Amino acid sequence: MTFALILEWLIKGIIWVLVLLLGFAYLTLYERKALARIQVRVGPNRTGPWGILQPIADAVKLIFKEELMPARADKLLFFLAPVVTLAPALVITAVVPWGPTLHLFGRDITLYIADVNVGVLYIMSVASIAVYGIVLAGWSSNNKYAMMGGLRSSAQMISYELALGLSFVGVILLAGSARMTEIVEAQKSAWFVLLQPVGTAIFLIATLAEVNRAPFDMPEAEQELTAGYHTEYSGMKFALLFMAEYDKMIAISAIGATLFFGGYREFWFLSNTILSVDKTPWLGPIYMFIKLIILLFGMIWVRATFPRIRYDRLMAFGWKILLPLSLVLIFITATGILLAQQINSWLLWSIPILSLAAGMITIALMYRTLRRKEYARA
Repeated sequence: MTFALILEWLIKGIIWVLVLLLGFAYLTLYERKALARIQVRVGPNRTGPWGILQPIADAVKLIFKEELMPARADKLLFFLAPVVTLAPALVITAVVPWGPTLHLFGRDITLYIADVNVGVLYIMSVASIAVYGIVLAGWSSNNKYAMMGGLRSSAQMISYELALGLSFVGVILLAGSARMTEIVEAQKSAWFVLLQPVGTAIFLIATLAEVNRAPFDMPEAEQELTAGYHTEYSGMKFALLFMAEYDKMIAISAIGATLFFGGYREFWFLSNTILSVDKTPWLGPIYMFIKLIILLFGMIWVRATFPRIRYDRLMAFGWKILLPLSLVLIFITATGILLAQQINSWLLWSIPILSLAAGMITIALMYRTLRRKEYARA
């Protein structure tokens, strides 16, 4: 390990933290603009040209806003909870590759901070830490509404984390590796969303629940809990909790693009052209950014479209539907890979066919169960 390598890691780490902080600010503007267009409104347009300085105005307001603390709150944990919530959102993307290796300044520069051979396990372990900050925020506030929001969030994260982890297993089986760079290169011929479309859907649904985004935002249900686990927070402490949610949106979108949508690889119709990453490596970060923007818009679109799920149905959906379906998909994926290796490589495409069949059967059973409950109430 040389001084130049340590300096490279330090510079990349600082740059990435600054990118996440700036990304959080302008993701809020992106969401407000997108929601406004979907709901036929104007959106932010007063601060700066086309409202582009709105995030700066919000930051100034939060910095100078009075910070309050409940008289009987646990002061140390009340202060640490936002930090514990934000830290995993900043470090979880350390293993995400943003492009191929570039030759700059007389040395090879990798566009990731760490290339861990168990990158997927690193993501799962770091993601599971975030729930502690939310639970601590609710418990330390000495407020029953905040406490209820923290408990809801912990139960929800544990439930959907199982389905999320199992959705990673299919990717590991298809790539034959848990290293993120090798997962990206394994999608050179076909993105994993084509081979595992239902697994991709499970990942996207579970990640919405993991970051408490609508329609899985029961920990923040304002009609029941006023604001949930951050009811008692204001000023910069609230800003840190707010920042954690949006940075986690960026993180899971980057992870989803890497695992299922080819990562920094070019779109399939650009293969073997001058616009492919193999021939023009610096295009890798641009492709990654485009996929990131599309996935973030999908999360915003879902928020604008679907109503909040009732809490008992939210938990039942995670335990009774997503978890069994994830186990079935792992069996289908493993069987399809074995058949492709032993008989014919074309049998690999039996995986998406059988996965879609399993998904449609699950939807049909879910619909029948809901209809039976409606008839029973009638």
